[in-house]
Amino acid sequence: MRARLVAVASALVVVGLVVAAVVSYTALRSSLLRRVDQQLDLLHRRVEAQLFRSGGDANSIGRAAAFDTVAGSPPFLQVRDEDGTILGSVVVRPPGERTYTPQLPSRLPTVPVDTDPGPGGPSKTFTVASAETGGPAFRVSVSSIGTSGQKLIVALPLRDVTHTLAHFRNIELLVTLAVAVTVAGVGLWLVRVAMRPLTGIAATADAIAHGDLSRRVSPADERTEIGRLGLALNTMLGRIQSAFEERQRSEDRLRRFVADASHELRTPLTSIRGYAELFRRGAATRPDDLAKAMSRIEEEAARMGVLVEEMLLLARLDQGRPLDHKSVDLSLLAAQAVGDARVVEPNRPIDLDVDGAVQVIGDAVRLRQVLDNLLANVRTHTPRGTPATVRVRANGDTAVLVVEDRGPGMTDDEAARAFERFYRVDPSRARTSGGAGLGLSIVSAIVAAHEGTVTVDSSPGEGARFTVTLPVDGPTVTSVAEHEQELDHPVVVGADGPEAGVGDVPVGEGDRDRAADPDGVS
Repeated sequence: MRARLVAVASALVVVGLVVAAVVSYTALRSSLLRRVDQQLDLLHRRVEAQLFRSGGDANSIGRAAAFDTVAGSPPFLQVRDEDGTILGSVVVRPPGERTYTPQLPSRLPTVPVDTDPGPGGPSKTFTVASAETGGPAFRVSVSSIGTSGQKLIVALPLRDVTHTLAHFRNIELLVTLAVAVTVAGVGLWLVRVAMRPLTGIAATADAIAHGDLSRRVSPADERTEIGRLGLALNTMLGRIQSAFEERQRSEDRLRRFVADASHELRTPLTSIRGYAELFRRGAATRPDDLAKAMSRIEEEAARMGVLVEEMLLLARLDQGRPLDHKSVDLSLLAAQAVGDARVVEPNRPIDLDVDGAVQVIGDAVRLRQVLDNLLANVRTHTPRGTPATVRVRANGDTAVLVVEDRGPGMTDDEAARAFERFYRVDPSRARTSGGAGLGLSIVSAIVAAHEGTVTVDSSPGEGARFTVTLPVDGPTVTSVAEHEQELDHPVVVGADGPEAGVGDVPVGEGDRDRAADPDGVS
């Protein structure tokens, strides 16, 4: 590429110089010939004046003086009659120089008859070669002498003109070659300097191709074309690196998810297999052992069912499957969830603080699941009797749901990982310390599917506050009194599912099991 750039630049410069040289040469030649024509005109007038003074005697032209000083070159003079016969010729030869004459054509160009008796009539000018070998070219001027039909021929050698043009041509050739070489050398150096950043970019690209995604190109400056290219490449490389890192994190999460899911499923399967083995070894003949085995098998199967349902829910949310998008009263859902939580754990004080009916666009079942999971997280990870508060507010174009408790709280690292799937603070994963660790993951996924956000603010010993922000829809229609009425007629979770109270909404599948086996951060 460098060689092509230098070759193209040099070729363009050479073409430009050649064109300039041809134009200059042509202009110089025309200028020199005009000067010779002026000398011929002056000499022509003097010779014609001499002829008029001598009464038209052709031999008198030899007595004309100072032709050489006037013309600056030895002239050639000749007079012919109208049929071309030479009446007289004069060749001025400087001392020590060879005499050359023009090679005149047998028929001279037609010249208009001069009706003016004085000198300076019309003439024709042209260039001919020398009659002798090695002689210079001649500039010839032909004019008529009066009305007699005679023609006067005056010629000057173009030796000086030829020498001047030859010298000029040689200078132009040398200058063209020198400039071409200089341009090629300087151009090669400039191209190397200009291409140095591209060489660096190529080296960076090669390093990136070998796996070093942290490399960046330079320069990255908006003031130059290569700098802007560097900026664009760095932006692209940053996005590629982020995409690769995100893919790696996704793969890590997937491996962790599979490992955790396998661990969670292995425990109930082991229990089921153990009780089945107990049944095979004779528990069927012992009614007490049989009832216990069947009860435990049923419990572990239900536990696996809850886990599978939750994983399927997360998978559906990850795939972006559509949810119901209807107007939902978030205050009403909060009242129902608080009422259910008070029934499940009557000794725990749970306050409800709502500011009128707050409408949101979303799926009522899934939003209720968000509330149930957050309250189940409070029951599981705070001591019995620890107070909790649920707040619902409309804030401009958003609705804010807050669930907070006064429990032991979490560290910054635990809070940062609270919404990770299967994450539990207790490394032993004991059943007494919580569920599978999917409760808050489901909360995060449902809120994200509703184009909302969920955050946690917690410090050790200061409890935890979960804040959910969702889009708001339209005016409110339900009063706070109706929500308080819901607290007097709550939804009771029975053996067969939720029993309807006043204004209850459906609860998602598995809510009954979550009440007994809540998931979330441990």
